[in-house]
Amino acid sequence: MNQTPQTDTPTQVPPTPLRCITGAAMSGGLGYALYQLMISIAITFAKKPVHSDNQLVINLTSAVRTLVVGVVALGTAIFGIVTIGLLALAVQLLIQQLTKPKSN
Repeated sequence: MNQTPQTDTPTQVPPTPLRCITGAAMSGGLGYALYQLMISIAITFAKKPVHSDNQLVINLTSAVRTLVVGVVALGTAIFGIVTIGLLALAVQLLIQQLTKPKSN
């Protein structure tokens, strides 16, 4: 009655150029969407100036607006870097496949 449950050990799937390009396309799409969102947020903030005479309110508003646009810009940059990395990996894998000697 002492049966040990079998655990499925996940096997790593080797990367292929097609998988890298697919991942780069998805990452690039998300990066582009975040870029469009960042531009939209920045334009919205520019069209709505702060109407206050209190210097603290103006400084806090400026800081929050900068923080919001900066966080979205950071996300855009991260997705852009991931896209470039995946495309570079796809090129590297293609070169390795083309230069690998055929073993028959």
